[in-house]
Amino acid sequence: MADSARLKKMTVALPGPLIDKLRILARSRRVQSANAAVREAVERYIVDLEREDFRRAMEAAASDSEFLCDIETVEYDFRHADRESAEMISR
Repeated sequence: MADSARLKKMTVALPGPLIDKLRILARSRRVQSANAAVREAVERYIVDLEREDFRRAMEAAASDSEFLCDIETVEYDFRHADRESAEMISR
């Protein structure tokens, strides 16, 4: 949860029935508060968008010949360290 010292107020418009449901959930203690529920939902939404952006970037990288060449070079350059690490893990 966000640190209360860092919170800033923002006004948003939500449909009445949604606000009613949030208030019911808060009264029944299913959520800490309507505010907390909205904050958590927005945080999750942003994380989902960021994951989708990352997935798309990785998808694009998978077909980028320069990126793939760089990956092969790095794998080759670190092959000895990777082998040592793999041996340490198997012990």
